[in-house]
Formats: sequence, structure tokens, C-alpha cells
Amino acid sequence: MKEGEFYTLRGYKIKNEEVLSESMEDYIEMIYRLSLTNSEVRVNDLSVSLNVQPPSTTKMIKRLSKEGYVFYEKYGFIRLTEKGTDIGAYLMKRHRTVSKFLEIIGVENDLLEQTEKLEHAIYENTLNKLYELTDFLKNSSEYQKYITKN
Repeated sequence: MKEGEFYTLRGYKIKNEEVLSESMEDYIEMIYRLSLTNSEVRVNDLSVSLNVQPPSTTKMIKRLSKEGYVFYEKYGFIRLTEKGTDIGAYLMKRHRTVSKFLEIIGVENDLLEQTEKLEHAIYENTLNKLYELTDFLKNSSEYQKYITKN
């Protein structure tokens, strides 16, 4: 695939050989979030947080365990491996960065849904630029004046 050629969204994903599916990312990010406040994450906690049925959660946890992202024993707790923790921290930062950017540009309706959709489609280098921009804007006196006017 050459730079500048157009593909379907799936074509870009194949081109970039994504290892984690969007769903896998969502599970890892939520396990990471839950583990920040409670070291004992269970299938039910995760199911409720992601609004999915426990059998679907169990199936995904088994897959994530097989891939080395989580430790899990049937009817036990779910814990992220070191690899899972590193990715979970990155995914949470990505979510917060996209969400903060959308807030800064004035997105109010469906903020969480838009964040969820955008975060899966952004490259790491673009995310880093977005992070720098949101950080700059948050600390900009001109931006602070703009916010207080509106």
C-alpha cells in the first residue's frame, strides 16, 4: 500500500496490522480504570461497567488471558499483567486526551460516544500532538478569556 492511496476503513486497519481489536481495547481500558479504585475486579463488575452480558465478558477475558494481557481464573478476580497495565494506562490517557480535546472545542452532546469512536481511530503520533495542543490550550490565557466569555 502506497502513501496517499485511499482504502476502506478495514483496509487501513489491515494495512496497519492492528493487534488489538477495538473491543479488546475497551475491555483492557475498563479493567485498568476499575483496578485504580478496586484491586479486585470481577467479571460482573466489568460487565456492568461496559453494559455487556457476563458470558460475553468471560469470553473476552479468556481471550485477553490467552494473549497475555490479564490473569484470570474461573470465578476469580481479573488482574492486568504488566503488558496489560502498560496498555491500559496508554488507553486511558488516549481516552482522556480525546475527551479533553472535544470538550475544549465545545463538543457537549454525546461526548462519551464521540470520544469512544474517535479514540480507536487515532494514531499515536496524532494523539501526542492532540495532547500537546490540549495542554497548550488549557494553559493559554487567551483560551481562558474565551471560555469565560462563552
